[in-house]
Amino acid sequence: MRLRPAFEIVLRPVPPYDFETTVHKPAGWSLFTPFEEWKDGVLWTSAFLQGRLFGLRLDSTGSVDEPRFRVKLYASGPVDRPERRSLRALLAAKLAVDEDLRPFYRMARRDPILRFSARHLRGMRSTEPAHLFADVVLALSLHMAPMKRSEEMMECFVRRYGGHAEFEGHDMPAWPTPAMAARVPERSLRSRCRMGFRAKYVHACARMMSRGFPDTEELARMTPGEARARLLELPGIGEYSADILDPHGGFPIDTWTADIFGALFKGKAPKNGRDAIAGIKAEGLRRWGDMAWLAFFYVVQDLPYLSEKLGLPLRLS
Repeated sequence: MRLRPAFEIVLRPVPPYDFETTVHKPAGWSLFTPFEEWKDGVLWTSAFLQGRLFGLRLDSTGSVDEPRFRVKLYASGPVDRPERRSLRALLAAKLAVDEDLRPFYRMARRDPILRFSARHLRGMRSTEPAHLFADVVLALSLHMAPMKRSEEMMECFVRRYGGHAEFEGHDMPAWPTPAMAARVPERSLRSRCRMGFRAKYVHACARMMSRGFPDTEELARMTPGEARARLLELPGIGEYSADILDPHGGFPIDTWTADIFGALFKGKAPKNGRDAIAGIKAEGLRRWGDMAWLAFFYVVQDLPYLSEKLGLPLRLS
């Protein structure tokens, strides 16, 4: 779909806010689509926001301690003033511009693990996907698969079944909405994107969410217990996946991350990662409490630097 310039907003986050590491994560995590492009301090991305396909160009006009950045939005038609206000609030929330990281940094300065990454990645924020369904597919794709295989499944899914935003010389696939994905037969997910057993869960989640399911913002307004209960209603979503999806924050430990945090907590990876999951998760929550998600996020974004500083072979498979 060819998109035209619609409007521009300026966001002024609570400092410190590092624009580059926030929108272009060190570990390669995308902001809104795996096909977005980063060049010379500018991010081009695409997303369905409030049911409409948008192209977005983001660039910083400030610094970590005096942050300011612009978001230029492209659309297929006019965007009225109420929709603009709503989109501005939505993007501010997804880009975590009002989050105050100072309590986390005060805790991290005293922590023998986090003090390195908190200083190295100062101002980096944990952002939200364009819509919850994208993270649901991410969580399902991670089931019993190394990261490279998960990425292949997701890229195929987005390219084949999502929208295509054409703007500023880019033709950029965007994550499909649940309604779009619900129309895709399960057999197509198996054969074309090689999702295997995950295909039935992706298809079932798409159908369930297309009929009405709380979005990330609605889950955030619930109590942590209520939000967790709703997430566990989704087909194929268990405790580990709910930790990834929960806007209240979780500590998602599986066999891959058990090796990392086992080494950080005990000096070496566990002999059996699966058997060690419960103990490692309990230790992370004991150490970091309601900041466990930020701790997890900073660690996995900074594995090469932490490996060097701590003398441990840390990597995410």
